[in-house]
This record gives sequence, C-alpha cells and structure tokens, in this order.
Amino acid sequence: MTQNVIAILFEPLTLICVTQPLALLFYERLLPGTQLVNRLQDLGYRVQTVATADDLPALTSAGLPLLVLADLQAGRGDLWRAFRAIRADPATAHVPILAFYGSEGAALAASAQEAGATLVVQDTALLNHLPQILNRALEVD
Repeated sequence: MTQNVIAILFEPLTLICVTQPLALLFYERLLPGTQLVNRLQDLGYRVQTVATADDLPALTSAGLPLLVLADLQAGRGDLWRAFRAIRADPATAHVPILAFYGSEGAALAASAQEAGATLVVQDTALLNHLPQILNRALEVD
C-alpha cells in the first residue's frame, strides 16, 4: 500500500517595520551641530533639527523622540523654559535631554541641569564619545 503524502509548506509572512529612533537637535553653531547630525544619522537615528528653543516642547510632544539634544550656547528662544516645559509634561517628562556647550560655555552647565537637562557635556567630548554618551543619557534610573 502506497501513501501519497502532500506536504504544503507555508512560510509565514513577517512584516518587519523598522523605525529609526528620532533625535531632536537644537543648535546654532555649525560646528558641532552639523557634525552631530551626521554622526547621529550614522548611528541609525532620524534627526530633526529645531529652529528655536521655544519649539522644543511642542516638537517633543508631537514627535515623541528618543532624546533631545540642545546647544546651550544657542540664543534663539528660552532654552531653560523649554527644558522645564518638557519635564512638566507627563507625556514628555521621560525624554532624556542631552545638553552640550563649547569651551566658553561651561558656566551654563549647572543652570541646564537645574532646568531639567539629563546630561550636560562639552561638545568635543560629545563628538568624540557620542555612542557612549548616548548610552549614558538613555539609561533608565
């Protein structure tokens, strides 16, 4: 007696939706700003630049980025108020804020932390150690 066996193999369809994490970046100084855009993109981030500090809270709420990066020496808008607004909104309070400054902006670091920055670093260190600093900023307490 011969048995005819018909095997039908179904390969399950798997939909893979790969989304690049969003990083909001506020800067005025071309260096390190443009370098950060390139380095973040190289690390797999989708980068959205922000025109003024005053736009940060609304864009953070609307885009739900993985993190916000802000140049403390940028003068467009009230950065401290933007940090406080991000921290005050329950929908965005968890978003890490990574603030950076140039060699002449070190005095701004303490004010940035008081306003709600998660981590404050000098721009040269940020560029040289970006993956490690990002990991540190994204750590969950």
